[in-house]
Amino acid sequence: MQRVLVPRPPQDGRVPSQPPQPSSLDEVIRWIEEGRITPPQAVVYLHRLEREPAPETADDERQREREIEAAMADLDALIGLHHVKRVIREMRAYVTVRERRARAGLINEPLTLHMVFTGNPGTGKTTVARIVARLFRALGVLEKGHLVEVERADLVGEYIGHTAQKTRQVIHQALGGVLFIDEAYSLARGGEKDFGKEAIDTLVKQMEDQRQRLVVILAGYRQEMAWFLQTNPGLRSRFPLHLAFPDYTVDELVAIAHQMAGQRQYVLDASAEQRLREILRTLPPGFGQRSGNARTVRNLIERAIRRQAVRLLDRPTAGREELMRLTAADLDPASGPGEGWP
Repeated sequence: MQRVLVPRPPQDGRVPSQPPQPSSLDEVIRWIEEGRITPPQAVVYLHRLEREPAPETADDERQREREIEAAMADLDALIGLHHVKRVIREMRAYVTVRERRARAGLINEPLTLHMVFTGNPGTGKTTVARIVARLFRALGVLEKGHLVEVERADLVGEYIGHTAQKTRQVIHQALGGVLFIDEAYSLARGGEKDFGKEAIDTLVKQMEDQRQRLVVILAGYRQEMAWFLQTNPGLRSRFPLHLAFPDYTVDELVAIAHQMAGQRQYVLDASAEQRLREILRTLPPGFGQRSGNARTVRNLIERAIRRQAVRLLDRPTAGREELMRLTAADLDPASGPGEGWP
């Protein structure tokens, strides 16, 4: 019978301290040069350093905090999206407190942060996904914090076996970051015999296998996404976080227009803002669903900038303020051939 020998603690009840160990490659090399360890011992320490991340220094911690605050500031700078911001703040708090619980030796549930974003085009889904990727990197959830944005054509192949290969390649590119699948419901539109089903099955398996290294965000219209999540029993349970992105109000779209203009060093004067409100109120029904919310405003601002350039072309003495100012005339619906509503 094999026996396991447990060393007895000292008679005074104290636990013997562990001998010091090198904490970096440079320290291992220095210890070899000083004769404190032999080369075979150095190999053991090097293997341990590969498995265990270097302890976080005070500078590392401060840098992490700066990155977290920068991501949250970018989130707060977005117009509207109050519910989305609240949920992301909750996620930040959850991940942070979960880390504290781990340091205190408390039990933590497995971390699952896959999400579903629903809403019309131009409501900020991709922008928020990029911020989430950066935030999760700063929080230590993701190693790289990049965003890989794909659609059906990037996942679905042309013959049997091709789809699984393409899907795995895309997932490999996204490891350490966020995989953002736009119009994800298109993967299930072809029915049981469609290769999209193979992409879904591969995705579900890889999400489980790589859940410590990958966050998946599915995005699309609300009703279509609700239907899609019912097509595969494993989908809904793997996406615990659902964020709804509402259409922007006219006031919010005007605020977005001011923000976009300011980023380009332009200013909408009072007449331009009034004209913009009139345009937004008279857009055809369903216009936001077809062509986007903030995208519509972006097109209007970019068109206004082009028109301002035409208006000022023959005015070489125009000063700085005039070069920055957009007026109602720059925002009027186009009357020339080939132009119209944005």
